[in-house]
Amino acid sequence: MVNQTAENLTGGKTSNSDAILNALPNPVIMIDRDDQICFANVAAEAFFQAGSPALLRVKLSVLVPLTSPLLTLVGQSRQNDSAINEYSVDVGTPRTGGRRTVDLQVAPVPEMPGGLLIMFQPRTMAQKIDRQLNHRGAARSVSGMASMLAHEIKNPLSGIRGAAQLLESAVEDADRSLTRLICDESDRICALVDQMEVFSDERPLTIEPVNIHAVLDHVKSIAVNGFARSCRVSENYDPSLPSIPGSRDLLIQLFLNLVKNAAEAIEQSGSDGEISLSTAFRPGIRLKVPGSAERVSLPLECCVRDNGPGIPEDLRAHLFEPFVTTKIAGKGLGLALVAKAVRDHGGVIECEAEGEWTTFRILLPMYHAASAMDATRSGVVIAPS
Repeated sequence: MVNQTAENLTGGKTSNSDAILNALPNPVIMIDRDDQICFANVAAEAFFQAGSPALLRVKLSVLVPLTSPLLTLVGQSRQNDSAINEYSVDVGTPRTGGRRTVDLQVAPVPEMPGGLLIMFQPRTMAQKIDRQLNHRGAARSVSGMASMLAHEIKNPLSGIRGAAQLLESAVEDADRSLTRLICDESDRICALVDQMEVFSDERPLTIEPVNIHAVLDHVKSIAVNGFARSCRVSENYDPSLPSIPGSRDLLIQLFLNLVKNAAEAIEQSGSDGEISLSTAFRPGIRLKVPGSAERVSLPLECCVRDNGPGIPEDLRAHLFEPFVTTKIAGKGLGLALVAKAVRDHGGVIECEAEGEWTTFRILLPMYHAASAMDATRSGVVIAPS
């Protein structure tokens, strides 16, 4: 029945049509008048985490929530016999990993009465690229500001502090606390500027193959023996992951910052909490590198998750910008530094909230000889093996 339908639609040339549809990066399915799935391309198999034979045995209502707008769009497209587009639709189910936001295109199939072709366009790719560009822009703006602060503020502060020290020996005891206050505040501002000077450090990384699990194990050891002593720290690693190109020390600092933030959030909530470290191989994510026509693959996923109080929704889009923080005494530079470190490694970072869990997801490239050669051409230092 399915094969006959496919042959009727393609004039018997099922291999060519299948090849074209399977080459599309977006999930595509076709349903008959009874909403029975009669075709699913390769991208749809990956999207719904089921093989084509399994998908062809079920109806559309099995794949999406019963309240999904997709079912309404299907009815409208049939009724009006016209194509319909809808944006930012959640078609996620617990089986496919929770929330899955996509843009939808539903169109009638003229050769198949009642049949519809449905294309899913996952929004996560565009969002990742947009976020990455925003994070890079934020890091560059902070870099310029840090350089300006270092030159225009630290030198005058040094003079102010020196003058206050000279006055301290000439004033009465009652006024000596004021000169001490000037010195202390000058030191505090200098320390803040020193922290921001990290952003202006544009020296090339020393690239070497790094085992990300060794990095995460080191971070976990520091956490469970220190600031995260009261939290449960679990791990779920994919042991087959290859090495990544980067700086081991900078990666440790990056993940240490994320884990420390998670531990502080859990402590702030006053309840027992858990921090989860995970890795996975996620093929298909590619990012265009500025100044190059090539696209870099980012298949290595590293996640830091916690079940603390979460992050207010209005702050999530600005988390990686400088001076944005949820902490009462925070300076808002930690996640901006994380974004810069991820950028320096050619990766992408994003924050998601799923139920009681907050997830920081980092996508990174994998190390191979070609990446080392590209890094050499771009001035990055390659560590000897």
